[in-house]
Amino acid sequence: MEAFRLLIVTGMSGAGKTQVLQALEDMGYLCIDNIPPVLIPKLSEICRQGGVRTNRVALVVDIRGGEFFEALSTSLDNLKEMKVDYEIVFMDASDETLIRRYKESRRSHPLAPSGRLTTGLKKERQILDSVRHKADYIIDTTDMKTANLKEYLKKRFTQVAEKHGMTVTVVSFGFKYGLPLDADMIWDVRFLPNPFYIPEFRHKTGRVQVVNDYIHSFEVTDEFKKHYFDTLDFLVPNYEKEGKAQFIVAVGCTGGMHRSVAMAEALYAHLLEKGYRVTVEHRDMMKNNVEEDFNPHQADLGD
Repeated sequence: MEAFRLLIVTGMSGAGKTQVLQALEDMGYLCIDNIPPVLIPKLSEICRQGGVRTNRVALVVDIRGGEFFEALSTSLDNLKEMKVDYEIVFMDASDETLIRRYKESRRSHPLAPSGRLTTGLKKERQILDSVRHKADYIIDTTDMKTANLKEYLKKRFTQVAEKHGMTVTVVSFGFKYGLPLDADMIWDVRFLPNPFYIPEFRHKTGRVQVVNDYIHSFEVTDEFKKHYFDTLDFLVPNYEKEGKAQFIVAVGCTGGMHRSVAMAEALYAHLLEKGYRVTVEHRDMMKNNVEEDFNPHQADLGD
């Protein structure tokens, strides 16, 4: 039987908690919205003893619970004492995005029902700051479409009985589009030679062989990869030993199309060869003017 899995979904109002709950429900989770945190330990114990029909549970907890939300920290401590494993999923988005969503829905903010949205958002961020720092996953939906969110959730929260151990996710990104909020480690590869300045490479991604070969033709790339791989070879087994469920490595260049893509692919291949459960994602690659790309492992992306 699959191990009991408890997800506690929280975060900013308007950041997508409802969409997350709907997606998890489609994936077979027992989902409960707006539960008072004080009830979490007892409910978790009941579900844990309920067998296969209740071995995957997702609970949404947020500031709609008012003063009840303050009990969340105590409930999390109780879960640890009960030896109930849980993961916190924190939903976030930029204030500009949240304000736009509120205006489109014509709703008022729970913490500022008759005041300015900015006031409510500021209060909410202050209240949620402590739980955000405890989150196992921070999902930024600022530029994320619903279909992308569902795919993200499917990769991370679908139970696969035959696989065990920590999952490593390698993400390439462009600094000009912002940092990945859920990254555990960020590598900046903007010092590597940039194919963007070679006209015939400009609109080809770092997965195209000639571009990848160009990046790897410099000694600095080989020297970097030695330190890059050695660091991850040391860290990954130690994080796994400590019981970490997922380790997210982000690799960034200016636009997230050439250097970061090539280095993310290189790390993916290295960790795969080492036998780790690893996936690779290219967050910002297609935000650029791409005319040629090559996906060498189409099937692997859905693992």
